[in-house]
Amino acid sequence: MTGFLVYLINLAANILILLIIIDAVVSFFLSPLHPFRFALDKIVNPMLDPIRRILPPLGGFDLSPIVLIFLIDIVRNILVRLLWSLSIQ
Repeated sequence: MTGFLVYLINLAANILILLIIIDAVVSFFLSPLHPFRFALDKIVNPMLDPIRRILPPLGGFDLSPIVLIFLIDIVRNILVRLLWSLSIQ
């Protein structure tokens, strides 16, 4: 059971990271009103907005996607280690 939960956590984290990367890339090419970008923004922006309030763009570059990817990876690692440590006991 623990292995399956770890798999789901890793899958969810990987999908979120992929969506963040795709959103960052298409933001260079597509208008914010394009349906594909609009849909991605509705998923990704609620996670990026709190980071953007703390970390404003530096030199015109928005670093919030990088910070969010690091945070997702940290949370994933904590959850996976916690699940594995609970399953050993």
